[in-house]
Amino acid sequence: MLMNTLRHRPLSVGPIRAFEAVARHLSFRAAADELHLTQSAISRQIKSLEDELGAALFVRGTRSVEITNDGQTLLRAVVNGLDRLDGAVRQIRSSRGRRRVSVNTFASFASLWLIPRLEAFQRENPDMDIRLSATDMIVELDDPEVDIVLRYCGPDAAPAGATRLFGEMLTPAISPWMAEQIQRGQAPPLQSAADLAQHTLAEEDDNRPTAEHLSWRRWLRLHGQPGLEPRRWMYLNFTYQQVQAALAGQALALARIPLVTESLQRGDLVEPFGPEGRMNAPSAYWMIVMPQAAARPEVKQFRDWLEAQAAVTRQVIGEVSKEPETLGEEG
Repeated sequence: MLMNTLRHRPLSVGPIRAFEAVARHLSFRAAADELHLTQSAISRQIKSLEDELGAALFVRGTRSVEITNDGQTLLRAVVNGLDRLDGAVRQIRSSRGRRRVSVNTFASFASLWLIPRLEAFQRENPDMDIRLSATDMIVELDDPEVDIVLRYCGPDAAPAGATRLFGEMLTPAISPWMAEQIQRGQAPPLQSAADLAQHTLAEEDDNRPTAEHLSWRRWLRLHGQPGLEPRRWMYLNFTYQQVQAALAGQALALARIPLVTESLQRGDLVEPFGPEGRMNAPSAYWMIVMPQAAARPEVKQFRDWLEAQAAVTRQVIGEVSKEPETLGEEG
């Protein structure tokens, strides 16, 4: 009865952290050095953990350590758990110092929309730090290290409580240098969709469901040229790379207008077909404020600023709604 009781109680964090360090280094000595413990202390913690589990976690050789199958099973759970624990600790500690807002979004949105606007926000709020994580990996919505998530998806994929910032609109875009070359007759004409057969088109190399709505193929179908092949395709991984290709005069980009409004207004990008070349897409840009962060004053302040910036973008792309739309909570 005593053994069963021991094996059903929660495991202590100390031995778990020792186990993770040994599993990562496959060395008791290296784990001891990292955790500032003696090697014998690490061995005792691993032994107590194995006794609690009733299973061997490592095979100890004379000069090597190997992790067992049971050890691998435990390690998969432990790594995520310790990462989340450490993240929560960092958040608690940082909340007692400077004000900080942690934002997660995808790389192109960060590069083209958010970062260009952040300088003005931080100039007005010098006591607030913005921690920006730009990745195309979908972050879990209970991640304790993230306060605000900015996503791109259709309404059916947006989580409950998400606020719609603005919709999507695309347009063919070229550099002013290319536009001048065309005007002088030093580059092929670009007066109709059929003329794209003589140009290079930058296309996003993406297999996600939203990619088709952002593609040149869709644009060409809508403009009566479903079978057109350009002089050359330039396949790129990210939206901001397409914009860079257009700015460099290397290709036409099918630019996402919400992300390039400033470039169009400054004349850094030119719409060769004007407003008639624009195309709507069903996806939209969303903001999710994490429930555990929503009440913090700095998060509210940054959320309000994002909504104000989004209102400007909605006006530029001609959306009728002046207010962000929030999806209803589930249940």
